[in-house]
Amino acid sequence: MYMDNSFEQIRKFDPEIAGYTEQEEKRQLETLCLIASENYASPVTVGMEGTVWANKNAEGYPGRRFAGGCEIADQVELLAIKRCKELFGCEYVNIQSMSSTLSNVAVLRAILKPGDTILSMELNQGGHLSHGARFHYSGKTYNVIQYGLNRETETIDMEQVERLAKEHKPQLIICGTSSYPRKVDYERFGEIAKEVGAYMMADIAHPVGLIAAGVIPSPVPYADVVTTSTHKTFRGPRGCGVIMCKEVLGKKIDQQIFPGLQGAPKMDMIASRAVLFKECMTEEYRNYQNQVLKNAEALADELKKCGLRLVSGGTETHLVLVDIRELIPTGREAEDVLGSVGIVVNKNMIPYDPQSANLASGIRIGSPALTTRGFKEEDMRETARLLAKALKHYENKEILEEVRKAVKEKAVKYPMFAEEWNPCD
Repeated sequence: MYMDNSFEQIRKFDPEIAGYTEQEEKRQLETLCLIASENYASPVTVGMEGTVWANKNAEGYPGRRFAGGCEIADQVELLAIKRCKELFGCEYVNIQSMSSTLSNVAVLRAILKPGDTILSMELNQGGHLSHGARFHYSGKTYNVIQYGLNRETETIDMEQVERLAKEHKPQLIICGTSSYPRKVDYERFGEIAKEVGAYMMADIAHPVGLIAAGVIPSPVPYADVVTTSTHKTFRGPRGCGVIMCKEVLGKKIDQQIFPGLQGAPKMDMIASRAVLFKECMTEEYRNYQNQVLKNAEALADELKKCGLRLVSGGTETHLVLVDIRELIPTGREAEDVLGSVGIVVNKNMIPYDPQSANLASGIRIGSPALTTRGFKEEDMRETARLLAKALKHYENKEILEEVRKAVKEKAVKYPMFAEEWNPCD
């Protein structure tokens, strides 16, 4: 086929880039990735990117393109939409946006006027920048009121959400998080939104794979709009936003994606998502997502046994938010120390964090990537023990070297994508 042996051609033409690519593959294979927002894309989905679809200009929507030769492209996009509707039970789908953040902006532009009020979660308590952070388009364009977590339980304060909604009468309520380890009560959010006459938008970029597999509840029955990315727990390639919404909002949102914010969609990305949605309907995928939950629970439990404090006391999803101050001063130092031994994490603020975002008091970790590689509960417990050991002895070079060797030895035993999750076998 057209793209066969493409990397061999790159190796000959541009050995410098080929070398960096091989180094990155080696780095990924020899380290343990605990970043909750990363995963290893399924071979059946990533294989569609860079195919002949990368050549096609398909500006517009199926049946309404601004370039010729789109007859087959129309069928691919319509198939992806059909599969997404079947997977999530939604009324309308747009899969053209280039990212989930761009999707969120398009939704805001479609249903709000500048100056309208949004009620959303505070960024430093687990929200997302595109939900109204003051430095983001959303925060600069709209009047943003924010809710947070209960200080005692470190879970979303639904009484505060209801009180703020009744007080400020927002046009839109957003529920969705980037560093929250618990399930979101979508039904309650929907009830509050209806009571005050607001739209409800759920951003499920983090737990989307768990929702697609049916292992945690879905917001689709309660929300007017649902947005997501396609990597993280979804386990597709990075890039592309998916918007699911009520039929009545579909055309308005379409117009904000194209021509409002971008030109032609990336057709190889859309073809890849069509394959992803089909993969999500397989038994292998459902088994994978169940293991993601089991592995996150094992990771959280073992970290607690090692003396680390977990925000909200544990997890109900793929994600664990860890307060590291008992072992090391800042999340930034924790990220650096763990990176030096091959455990890849990201620093993250914890609720009511006394430190700046650049330092932070926590790390955000998750189970999707290592589950993709084939890790089971005991593997996650061993990883947790290595993580805790490195943080407890972060100034001891000899112990850190022991951990580094153990991490590499563990990592190289596993492939990038475990065969048990491959629906083609």
